[in-house]
Amino acid sequence: MIEYSYKISGGGVTDFLTKPQRIIDLIENAGFEAYYVGGCVRDYYLNRSCDDIDIATSALPCELEKIFLDSGIKFFETGLKHGTITAVIDNENFEITTYRKDGEYVDSRHPENVNFVTSLSDDLSRRDFTVNAMAYSTKRGLVDLFHAKRDLDNKIIRAVGDADKRFKEDALRIMRAIRFSSVLCFDIEEYTKIALFRNKKLLEKISAERIFSELSKLLMGDNVFKVLMEYRVIIAVIIPEVEPVFYVSQNTKWHIYDVWEHTCRAVEKSPKDLALRLTMLLHDIGKAFSKTTDERGNDHFKGHQKISALYAEKVLKRLKVPNEIYDRVMFLVPIHDIHIGTDKINIKKWLSKIGERNLRDLIEVKRADKLAQNPDMTQQELVNLDITQSELDAVIEKGEPFSLKDLAVNGNDMLSLGLCGKQIGNALDLLLDKVINNELVNNRNVLIDYVRRMIP
Repeated sequence: MIEYSYKISGGGVTDFLTKPQRIIDLIENAGFEAYYVGGCVRDYYLNRSCDDIDIATSALPCELEKIFLDSGIKFFETGLKHGTITAVIDNENFEITTYRKDGEYVDSRHPENVNFVTSLSDDLSRRDFTVNAMAYSTKRGLVDLFHAKRDLDNKIIRAVGDADKRFKEDALRIMRAIRFSSVLCFDIEEYTKIALFRNKKLLEKISAERIFSELSKLLMGDNVFKVLMEYRVIIAVIIPEVEPVFYVSQNTKWHIYDVWEHTCRAVEKSPKDLALRLTMLLHDIGKAFSKTTDERGNDHFKGHQKISALYAEKVLKRLKVPNEIYDRVMFLVPIHDIHIGTDKINIKKWLSKIGERNLRDLIEVKRADKLAQNPDMTQQELVNLDITQSELDAVIEKGEPFSLKDLAVNGNDMLSLGLCGKQIGNALDLLLDKVINNELVNNRNVLIDYVRRMIP
C-alpha cells in the first residue's frame, strides 16, 4: 500500500485550524505523532465548512492527559475505552483519539474492544470510506493511503477495503454512504453499491435515533432526489411504510410520475427545512391504500391524506422524531391538499385558524407538491400560491388584525359591558369575524359600541 503525501499550498489549513493546531503542536513536541483526520480533511479539500475537527495521535490516553495537565489545557474523558479525550480551548471542544484497530463487531454497530496501535495506517484502514480515511499534518502534508484525493476529484464514495466487511462491522455505514451521496452529490462506487444493497437488512439492528440522524441529513442534501430514487429499497428498510407506493401509478391529468417519483421530486422541491422535507416524504404514502380507477381508466385517491397521516404517525413515533418536528409534520400531512385561495379575507381567516407559521408551512408544502406534478396543469396554481404568499406578507407587514390578540378590545372590555362566561368569548369571536370581513373597523370605540348595541 502506497502512502501519498501532499502539501497544501498557501498555508490554508492553519487559517481555519488555529486552535486545534495548538493541540497538535503540544502532542508533537512531546514526541508523538498527531494528524487531522476524517471529515475535516475531506471538507477542507471540498472547500466546505467543517463542524467537527478530529485529531488522531500515536499518544496513549494517559499520555495525552499528562500533556494537557502540564500545558494547563482543560480536558475530559469522553470515550476513554475507545481512546478518546476531549480538549477544550476557548470553550470549543476538540476530540483527540489514539490510533486504534477495532476488535470484532458482534452487533453490526460497535466493536467489542479496541486495540491501541502506533501506526497511522492501521488507524486509517479501519475507517468507512476513502474520503473519510485521509490524514493531514502541517509538517508532513496529506496522508492518502486509499486514493481518497482521486475519489474526491471524481466525486466517488468508495468503501475502505472490503465493502461487505465495512457494512457488516457497522450497518449504520449503509445510511452514511447514501447520506454522503445526497449531501456531497457524489456517486457510490459500484462494488460499494452492491454491498449496500446486499447488507441493507442489517439496518434493522440500528437504533432509531441513529437512523433518524442520518435520514435527516440525507433529506437536506442537494442530491436527495437521485438518492431517494436509486436507493429506495434501503429507505424501505428503515421506513417500510413507503414500499407500497414504489410502483403505484397515477393515471390522472394532474400527474406524470408514479407516486414514489412524485414523492422524491416533492422532497427535492421543498425548502431545506427538515419538517417540510419529512412532510413531503410521507404526504402521499396513503395512496397505495386509497387508489381506485374509474370506468375511463382515471385513477383517484380519495381520502389518501388521512390515511397518509395514520402511517406518518407510526413512522415518526418509531423514529423518535423530536416533538416540534413531529407536531409540524402531523399538522401538515392530513391537510396538504386543502385549498387556501388568494382572497385576503380568506387568508386572514386561515391565519386566525392556524397561525402564521403553519400557514407559511402549508404554502411551501403545496408549492413543492405542485412542482412535482404535471407542469401543464399546475402553472396557474403555482401563480396563485405566489399571490397567496404576497397577500400573507402584506397582512403581516401592515399589522392587519387576524387573531383575538390583535383586537382593539379584550375580555375586560366585554366584562365591563356586563357580559360574563361564554358570552365574553362569543362576543370577541364575533368581533374578530366582523373585523376580518371588513364589516367593522378595528377601533376600540367602534367595537364596544357594536357590542353595546347587540346587548338586549
